[in-house]
Amino acid sequence: MHIRLLTDRTGAEAVGIDLTKPVSADDKAALNRAFVEHSVLVVRDQRLTPPEVLTAVELFGPIFHQHNTKFALPECPQIHYISNQDTFPDGTRYIPGEGWHTDHSNDTRPPKATVLHAVTLPDVGGDTQFANMASAYTALPGAMQDRIAGLTAIHVYQNSHSTRKLMGLSDSNKERVPNAVLHPIVRTHPETGRKSIYINPIRIEGIVGMDHKEALPLLDDLLAHATRDEFVYRHQWRSGDLTIWDNRCLLHKANGDYDMTQTRYLYRVMLQGDVPR
Repeated sequence: MHIRLLTDRTGAEAVGIDLTKPVSADDKAALNRAFVEHSVLVVRDQRLTPPEVLTAVELFGPIFHQHNTKFALPECPQIHYISNQDTFPDGTRYIPGEGWHTDHSNDTRPPKATVLHAVTLPDVGGDTQFANMASAYTALPGAMQDRIAGLTAIHVYQNSHSTRKLMGLSDSNKERVPNAVLHPIVRTHPETGRKSIYINPIRIEGIVGMDHKEALPLLDDLLAHATRDEFVYRHQWRSGDLTIWDNRCLLHKANGDYDMTQTRYLYRVMLQGDVPR
């Protein structure tokens, strides 16, 4: 197995390993080290069944149970699917992952990582972009770092001001998903110690103790800063990619810039995380 950098800021790829076979302790340690150090790790050329996906993902930690069971695979419910073939109740197409976000930040212990395994891809497009929120924090002016230090955001399933709409939760899902949780806007990574901007445009309803007229422009400014080109890695999917990324220090978004008559279908698994601090 070899680990190679994808960019000098975010992302690495692992080649020469077959995750359908037993993985040595040394290779497991190298994969986990590359994931933490580079925030996005792409394991190339995998052809995994759903049970094999679970075995591969568990190399990085225990599985997190996702919030909306509508997309769970019946034969393997810990795995959900990502597809451009679903529609909202009104018939409009649902593009999962559209718009900058971090997964399930409305949980008290949001998932530390998300894993996608590419099964079927369009001929062109459908890339996933990743914004490195640790690099973005480091590049903030000192005055802005001071301004956001100690601020706490209110995370909900779907905020009232996002232009992106999520698929609704069933009654049984609503019962197990928190109504609102509080997380710091500056988050310290539990493994690297690096500080990151921790925001989520679709989940943050507001900032504790701050009027919306001040909070929403502040969040917009932070998002505009963090998603500048110098902080973003754009992943062009290949069939068989198994890609894991660090939700603790990244935002991501899927691009709906492809022929929608072609299918984009991936398996998705999340890993258990800790309480943001």
